[in-house]
Amino acid sequence: MPAASIARFVLLEARRSGLPWLVAASVAAGLGLAAFLSQVAVTESVALQTATVAALLRACAVFLVAFQVITSTQREHDDKGLELMLSLPLSRHVYYLGRLAGFAACGAAVSICFALPLLFWSPPQAVLLWALSLCAETAMVAAAAMFFSVVLVQLLPAAAATAGLYLLARSIAAIQAIAGGPLVEPSLPQRLARWSVDAVALLLPRLDAVTRSDWLIYGPPGLGYYAMAIAALAVYALVLVAAGLFDFHRRNL
Repeated sequence: MPAASIARFVLLEARRSGLPWLVAASVAAGLGLAAFLSQVAVTESVALQTATVAALLRACAVFLVAFQVITSTQREHDDKGLELMLSLPLSRHVYYLGRLAGFAACGAAVSICFALPLLFWSPPQAVLLWALSLCAETAMVAAAAMFFSVVLVQLLPAAAATAGLYLLARSIAAIQAIAGGPLVEPSLPQRLARWSVDAVALLLPRLDAVTRSDWLIYGPPGLGYYAMAIAALAVYALVLVAAGLFDFHRRNL
């Protein structure tokens, strides 16, 4: 299948671009941080190691996948590889979905590599659910990075937009809690601010509900909650894919 061949090419490009070395360096940094925390923590050193290393590896996975998607798409555009591929008997949606499948598979491989060190501190079931959640999260980030790369074309705006979307989605729950906190004095500007924050939250994925470090410490969530969180992430990724395909089809190359 053409899409499978394109996905395989994306994985081959990721391997040759030095991504495995960056993954190994991230794992080494996580293990080094864990060793340091084991020496300085007074109490609950295991919980501190688990939460800190998990948060670090999750951030590294998102950054590496987004960076790989954006740089690969930019390189394809600059080298005129996109025009060459589309000159073949290949539809645009097959090309787009094939590359996205390759990036999602790349994110899954990175997620598995980052989950393995967590087996030192957490039970296998919790690590497995955390890893599957990270796979879904990196797939959504790959869809967002590819969408912004196609729409904005330039590397820096695409990277900034992807990072802004991810960071805002990760922190929107805390922003909502601050905007609607009991210590906030009720007023019209305060209500407008709260409504504005709630409106923005409706447009963002609830990343605060997935790949949580406390799953590794206190046990995984119920299957119902877990399935709903992953399904919401999948729906948002599908929306990004649909938007990216729409813009890619209407663009004159």
